[in-house]
Parts: sequence; structure tokens; C-alpha cells
Amino acid sequence: MKRLATVALTALAPVSWGSTYAVATELLPPDRPLFTGVMRALPAGLLLTALARTLPKGQWWWKSAVLGILNIGAFFPLLFLSAYRLPGGVAAVLGAAGPLFVVGLAALVLGERASLRTVLAAVVGAFGVSMVVLTAEARLDAVGIVAGVISSASMAAGTVMTKRWGRPEGVGPLAMTGWQLTAGGLFIIPVAALVEGAPPALDGKAFLGYGYMMLINTGIAYWLWFRGIGALSATSVTLLGPLSPLTAAVIGWAALGQALSPVQLVGMAIAFGATVAGQLAAARRPQSFSSPEKNDQNISMDLTDEAVRR
Repeated sequence: MKRLATVALTALAPVSWGSTYAVATELLPPDRPLFTGVMRALPAGLLLTALARTLPKGQWWWKSAVLGILNIGAFFPLLFLSAYRLPGGVAAVLGAAGPLFVVGLAALVLGERASLRTVLAAVVGAFGVSMVVLTAEARLDAVGIVAGVISSASMAAGTVMTKRWGRPEGVGPLAMTGWQLTAGGLFIIPVAALVEGAPPALDGKAFLGYGYMMLINTGIAYWLWFRGIGALSATSVTLLGPLSPLTAAVIGWAALGQALSPVQLVGMAIAFGATVAGQLAAARRPQSFSSPEKNDQNISMDLTDEAVRR
């Protein structure tokens, strides 16, 4: 039951990210994706760090910076570049391939050997997402494809290294999330200034949209995501990723009046089924489960002991 509850809470993160497109198109200034990335990450990071009242110490200054760049600072700009250069469906499919990157990296870095069922779940999930988001008019762009692939690889590396390094003893997920969001937001600022120039004027809708992005879509969502990484395997967490484009499709149908074809409905069923199958496969693997707090406090010590044994 503890594992099920943790999976359910972690799944709320990609579900929340699925609302990004609708909020951005309906409430936020157009053509300012990097500014949006800063507004999502930096205020949320500073707020969570202030609430945690804990700053990094020693090597965690550079570790937090690395994780923040992988999970936020590099991921956001590359994701937006891919979205601008490619149709949304192609970009979403590249993002849905992220679990395959995590499967490979987790095997190399963490020693998490994925079962054939887990690999099939990742492949089938990406295929289901492609049925939902791809259209016959989809075109390919080399720069967009490279950006999309690197963005997925960056997030995958961030997920695996977050699991690999764990957290300092006595530091909770709130502080770790705040450190990473702050580092990622600071990394994006010069890129946004160089590419987009001065910040745009904001109206009431924009403040509402950015408030939602900062608090729900980023602050709470990433806290749940990193909390889940501390308690579950990296592969198990990343297999929840297809819930993001599926949520976007549902919101598009329910709130934006977008139609869903029979093929898209079948794709949604396939992707959701693969997500559930991936969690069942992970649950069957012989591993002990502990609460996120206990697991995260001990993971660094466990990994150190393992390195000594090797």
C-alpha cells in the first residue's frame, strides 16, 4: 500500500505538467518560452528553499547546480526549442522516449537491470503517445529533433543522478527541490535575456498563469517527482511520464474543444495500459520498499558502502 500511495502521488507530477500547454496558450504571453521557464523555476525554487530554511553545504553546492541544470536549466530551453521547431506531436513523442534513456542510464549508473516487461512497457507507452499526438502533417526538422532528443536525455540523466546522489542526511525533499529549481532558473536567465530580450509586460491573466505554473505546475509537481525518485526506482518513476501528454490531450478535449479521433482514443488506452503495466512490473521486482523520507536519508550512505565493497 505504501508503494501504491507513493506511485499515485508521484503520478500527479506528470499529470500537472500535462496542463502546461493549455495554461501557456490561454493565459501567458506568446513567444516567451524562456521567460516562462524562468518564471516557473526561479520563484518556486526560492520559495521552497525559504520554506525549508536549509542551504546546500560542501559538495552539495555543485551537485545541486548539476542536478538543477540537468532537470531544469538545460531541459526547459531545449524542450521549448524542440516544441518551436517541430509539431507538438513530434516533440511529445521525443519526450515520451525519455523512459528508454532512463532504462539505459539506470543500468549503467545504478545497476538497475530493467526486465523485458519494463522495456516493452516503455516502448509501447511511447507508441501509444505517438498515436495520440502525431498527425499526417507532421514534419521533421533536424535542429528540433536534436534538441528534443537532448532534452529527454538531460531529464533522464537528471532523474538517474538524483537517485544516484540521494540527499544529504537530514535534508528533506523540499530543500532539494528548492535548490534544483533555483539553480535551474538562474541558469536560464542569461539565455532568456540573450534570446528574448527584456521581460514582457504582464496582465492579470499572465499573473494568474505564472502563479499556477510556479506553485502547482513546478513547485509542488517537482517536489512530488523528486520525492518519488527517492522512494521508487528511477525506471519506475520515469514510466509515469506518458501521463503528461495524455493529460494534455484530455484537457485539450475537455477545456479547449479539441476533438479526439478513434485512433487517439486507442492510443490513450495503449499508453495508459503501458504505464500501469510498467508499475506492475516494477512492483514484482524483488526490492524492499521504504518511505521516501527514510529512503532518501539512507541512500547516500548505501551507495557509499556499495562503492567501498566494489
